[in-house]
Amino acid sequence: MKRTTKRARSPRLTSAERRKQLLATARLIVRREGADRLTLGHLAECAGISKPVVYDHFPTRSVLLMELYRWLDGERVDAFREAMARSQPDRQETVRQLAEAFVHCAADTQGEVAAIGAALAGSEEKAAVLRELFDYCVAMFVSVLVRHSFVPRDELERRCIGLVGAGEALAGVAVRGNATEAQAAEALASLVRGALGQARPLTSDQPRSARTRARSP
Repeated sequence: MKRTTKRARSPRLTSAERRKQLLATARLIVRREGADRLTLGHLAECAGISKPVVYDHFPTRSVLLMELYRWLDGERVDAFREAMARSQPDRQETVRQLAEAFVHCAADTQGEVAAIGAALAGSEEKAAVLRELFDYCVAMFVSVLVRHSFVPRDELERRCIGLVGAGEALAGVAVRGNATEAQAAEALASLVRGALGQARPLTSDQPRSARTRARSP
């Protein structure tokens, strides 16, 4: 018998609370029943509310899928940002924490994100959201790594584009069971270390600040 995501009738909530509740319920439907089962009517039934309430927040199924996709990826990025904000370690520890946090956060939701992405295949709106979220992740990488980089900032930004793409791919490998999460994180950390560049050999005519930075971890 197919498992359904039934819920008791929902209490009165603010608009923001209702929207969050609907997205959380939609996520459960995708996780338990698959993206094909996520319709506005089924969402209303599972959330314990009438269809017009769902339509107030998501006028079409495509809008619902897009907003759920954005919400899930936003949750992942926020978790990644919070993990990196807890401390400001040295270069090696920063690389390790960055790789582990990114792979873990990406792998935590990638199954659901992939299912929703497949349901949105060919959507122009999806492409726009993907670009937006990808650019945000690149900016996060740059902000974390810039103080440890030995390459110009514009070059670091280009390298971070590759690092984010590699991190997404490695998280996917872990989700599919072809590598452990730890193996995927170590592979990403290796790529990050290479992208940061190396200190140039010291010369006696370098400014003191440059010599100090080149010796930093």
